[in-house]
Amino acid sequence: MKAYVEFEISQGAYDISCPDAQCSSQGVLQQDEIRRLGGNELLEKHQKYRLNREVELDKNRTWCPRAGCETVCRLCPAQPCSPQCVLCPTCSTDFCSNCKLEWHEGASCEEHGKRLAKEGKSVPDVGIPFDSDLIKCCPMCGVPIEKDEGCAQMMCKRCKHVFCWYCLASLDDDFLLRHYDKGPCKNKLGHSRASVIWHRTQVIGIFAGFGILLLVASPLLLLAAPCIVCCKCRICNAGTTGSTKLNSDEDIQDDT
Repeated sequence: MKAYVEFEISQGAYDISCPDAQCSSQGVLQQDEIRRLGGNELLEKHQKYRLNREVELDKNRTWCPRAGCETVCRLCPAQPCSPQCVLCPTCSTDFCSNCKLEWHEGASCEEHGKRLAKEGKSVPDVGIPFDSDLIKCCPMCGVPIEKDEGCAQMMCKRCKHVFCWYCLASLDDDFLLRHYDKGPCKNKLGHSRASVIWHRTQVIGIFAGFGILLLVASPLLLLAAPCIVCCKCRICNAGTTGSTKLNSDEDIQDDT
C-alpha cells in the first residue's frame, strides 16, 4: 500500500482510490491514511497537487503571480471571461486575471506583453513553485509531473500527451525519437544507442508488417470477390425461385 500511494502521488492523482479493481465500495484514501502510509512530506506534495488542480479548474480563483506569495486570489464572477484587475490580499499586488502580469489598464494583454519583452522583462511563473529539476507541468494540460527516474520521453497520465522532459517539445508523432538526434536534447534520451536503435527497428517492423499484410491480402481479396458475389447471387436466386414456386402451388390449390 505504501508503494501504491507513492506511485499514485508521483503520477499527480487527485484522489487515491482502493487498489482492488473488484472493490464494490470504490473507497478513497483519507488524508490521515496517506500520512500514515507515506509520511508528512508525501502528504504535503499530494496536497499541492490537489490545490493546483482545484485552482486550475476553478474559473473564480487564480494564483498570485508574485514570487513566493503562494496566495489564491478570488476573481469577480460577473465577468469571468474578460481581463480584470485582481488585488492579492496578502502582498497587495495588482495583476491582470488573464495574463497574470501587472495590471495594464487601457492596453490589451498582447500589447502589454510585447512592451515588457522590449524592456527585457520576463513573465512570472504562476502557482506553487516546484523544483524544476524534478517536477514540471505537462505542456498540454498543465498537470504537475514528477520525474525521479527513467528516460526523457514522458507521457502525461491525465491527457496521454508525450513530450520531452528537457525542452517540453511534443513527441506524439515522433515514433522514431529523432528529436534526440540533434538540437539541445541530442543524446539526452537516457537510453543507450543500442536500445534506441532497437526501438526504432520495432516501430519500422510493425509498419512494414502491416504493409506486407496489405500487399498479400489485396490480390487475394480481388480474386475472391467474384466468387463471393456469385455465391450471394445464387443464394438470392435460389430463394426467389423457391418462393415463386411456392406461390404458384398455393395459387393452384386456391383455384381448385
